[in-house]
Amino acid sequence: MFDKAKKTGTELLGKTNRIVEGTTIIGDIVSKADFRLDGELIGNFTSQGKLVIGHAGVVKGEIICNNADIEGEFQGKIKVLEVLNIKSSAQIHGEVLVGKLSIEPGANFTATCTMITEVNQEKPKDGKGAEQKQQE
Repeated sequence: MFDKAKKTGTELLGKTNRIVEGTTIIGDIVSKADFRLDGELIGNFTSQGKLVIGHAGVVKGEIICNNADIEGEFQGKIKVLEVLNIKSSAQIHGEVLVGKLSIEPGANFTATCTMITEVNQEKPKDGKGAEQKQQE
């Protein structure tokens, strides 16, 4: 009756991975699904979903994701393609590239911030922009 299609990475969005408080990861994390981090990550994080850094969460490294909520501590470079929500308990230090930014009063935001626009977005590694790819 229903066609059982092969699951793609986008079907994983909405499901959440979790690193609990008291856990430290040294290395890189790559995830297609949403992710909640209440522990510590020393390394890089890449996701097609949403990253939540909880009150006890600490990240030291580089983050690339679609959306993020930060309640804990972040040091490094973060690139959020859509919306970055910085809660009042957050401590952000480093470089921020973001589509949209929301900062609650009380947050410690010591960073350079660049808003990403369609014109301003970085070109893919092949050096071709979106217009060139559409013409091909």
